[in-house]
Amino acid sequence: MSDYRGYEEGQVNEIQLLDEGGKEVNFDHLLTFYHEQEKYIALLPLDEIQNVGEDEVVLLHVITKDDNDVYETIENEVLLEEVFSTFLELFEEILEQED
Repeated sequence: MSDYRGYEEGQVNEIQLLDEGGKEVNFDHLLTFYHEQEKYIALLPLDEIQNVGEDEVVLLHVITKDDNDVYETIENEVLLEEVFSTFLELFEEILEQED
């Protein structure tokens, strides 16, 4: 099952999140999608983040608590690889549709 917000090349869908230290970090929202019925978000950092390259995508698990979305790091390496693979497939589909 895939349900995602569209991505348009050259368009920035900026969102702001707080890191573990409470610092605001800006991201370009690339895609919100489902993997095995769980919701995930793919973000491209617009600000420098420690241990994240400037061209690396950040994938977070989206959990709803008290009607609010909470973004959690994916700790399981196997799950992270699976989620990244799903993201790549969906993102490539979107880019192909734009051509």
